[in-house]
Amino acid sequence: MKLQVVLSLCAVLTLGLQAPPPEQCWCELINVGDEFPHDKLSTADGNASDCNRNITPNKTVELESLLLGLERRIAQLHQDVSVLEREDDGELYGVLSLYVIENEVAEIWQLMDRLNSITEGDQRLTADTTKRLRALRAVMEEMETFDTMQVVRGQLSSNLLKMDPGNYKKGLKATTAPTQPPQGTCAHGQLVNITGPRVFTQGEYPGSYSYGAWGRDPEPEPGKESWYWLVVMTSTNKYSNYIRLYSSLSALFVGKSVPGNVAIHSSNPTTNTIQGPNNVLYRGALYYNCYNQPEVCRFNLTTKTVTNFKLPEGTRYNSKGNFCQLDECYPFTDLDLATDESGVWVTYTTSQDFGNLVLSKVEEGEPPRLGQTWHTSIYKQAITNTFMACGVLYATRFKTKGVEEIFYALDTVTGKERFNLGILMNKMAPKIQALNYSPVDQMLHAYSDANMVSYKALFA
Repeated sequence: MKLQVVLSLCAVLTLGLQAPPPEQCWCELINVGDEFPHDKLSTADGNASDCNRNITPNKTVELESLLLGLERRIAQLHQDVSVLEREDDGELYGVLSLYVIENEVAEIWQLMDRLNSITEGDQRLTADTTKRLRALRAVMEEMETFDTMQVVRGQLSSNLLKMDPGNYKKGLKATTAPTQPPQGTCAHGQLVNITGPRVFTQGEYPGSYSYGAWGRDPEPEPGKESWYWLVVMTSTNKYSNYIRLYSSLSALFVGKSVPGNVAIHSSNPTTNTIQGPNNVLYRGALYYNCYNQPEVCRFNLTTKTVTNFKLPEGTRYNSKGNFCQLDECYPFTDLDLATDESGVWVTYTTSQDFGNLVLSKVEEGEPPRLGQTWHTSIYKQAITNTFMACGVLYATRFKTKGVEEIFYALDTVTGKERFNLGILMNKMAPKIQALNYSPVDQMLHAYSDANMVSYKALFA
């Protein structure tokens, strides 16, 4: 019996395996709508990308920079002509002043030519962009006809509802987005670019003194609003014992100093004379690193008196905490004095901070003293210079022989650091020994291998 069942099952399996395969089923999909124009969408995407590449904030900044430069040049020309009319002696000074004015007029024409060129280019770009945007709009309207599920239209309606507060129920208010803290202490915002050089001169000592500093007093005495100052390291690029004053920029160009040298001491160097190039003038007093001391000296140009105050214990001085680049360090740049809209600042480094940069506010008084201090996370010998603007500390580094980069910022209001600013400065010489910001005209004054150079600072 068991054998018969087994034979029956085998027969069934054999018959099943030998049965013919079922017929295959074919389905044909027919699109009753229009074919989606992928090629048009790809072209529209390319045109949109071209518009984004061609129209950038840099074009606005470039145009604004030229306009600012032109405004500055015209004001300077008017000032120099007034000085010439007032002080022309009919001899050498008048001839040199006319030469300066001739150069300024030539620079104004160059700026005008550049401005016209950019304006014509922008007009062509505007016409081309307008044409592309019209074509893009037509393509997008065509694309919208393929939105059979009304997804895009629904999103547009939703956005309109969000934009129209009248569609909300009474009493329902949207949450206000948190505001970002201001950048520094000025209303004009953070530094976004540097243009120039705007001014370039070797002054009355062409090629003689590689180290020095120059600039303007942010809060000058009455009648000295247009004055400039200059300090050059007259002894082995390290020391100086006087400051030199000029009644105007053109006087600085031609080397006509009034009242000439204002001496701190007859000897150089000696106690309380200047050590290092990083100096500033503020309210008629020169701030600098005291000779052979970890101290800041303040020399009053009117009373000819010096007051000083010590920096924290462990402050590095005598060329032990310099600014540096890849190949070399800048001697006796241990202390860097700076000014901005709020007063005087000083950067330095200490043994306790393991060489990292330290920033302190200098508080006015008799004598001055250190105020609030910030300890940064940036190594001082990795930077070439610092300056202050609107309560923000900026640091530079050597990029090439022709370019310096402002790469770092510390906001003293928020305490936040940034390491990726990427603001480039075109140099007239490989090294910048001193860099001072002037809040009077928002200019950066650089002393670069015996050259005096100015740049315009642009803020957001």
